[in-house]
Amino acid sequence: MHDVRRHVTLDAAVADAHLAALEFDDARAWLEHARRGPMDPLAAEVWVTDPDFSNVLLVRHRWRGWVPPGGKVEPGETPRAAAGRELVEETGLRAELLPIPAAVSIRSYRSDWAQTLGLSYAAIMDRNVPLRGESGQPPRWFGLSDEWESVFPEERARIQAHVHRLAAERSHKSHPTPRLQG
Repeated sequence: MHDVRRHVTLDAAVADAHLAALEFDDARAWLEHARRGPMDPLAAEVWVTDPDFSNVLLVRHRWRGWVPPGGKVEPGETPRAAAGRELVEETGLRAELLPIPAAVSIRSYRSDWAQTLGLSYAAIMDRNVPLRGESGQPPRWFGLSDEWESVFPEERARIQAHVHRLAAERSHKSHPTPRLQG
């Protein structure tokens, strides 16, 4: 039973890793190599922005600082389902995750842990929806251009790049290029 749950989780991770809009740390190749043997738990998070694409929702983690809501993918759980579950647990928000994963990356979540694959999903939420965080881990909206303290300093630029990409896609959809009549 454990092998079946592991394969469900890994198959979903591989599929979403290949769909991800952004790749960091040569994550797809790392995943192909790592899935051949025992693997540490996968991680999933949600990059939440507002409809104006000017804010991002983060959670104050005890030792990681301000990070997107997320956590460990449980056995038999898909990374997408884990991201949604973690979003509810850490912010009280239920959101429909966008169909294309935002990013795939490799990182170690603690200095004494091995590196693992992290899948980042995206959601767009109204900033006026009340937030409910876990005890000692409050959620908070930050302006996209604000700086925030985190043990993952590269994440700010990654989130900004994805949010700018989403905004450009939305702008393009609302203002399509006119076709020439021949």
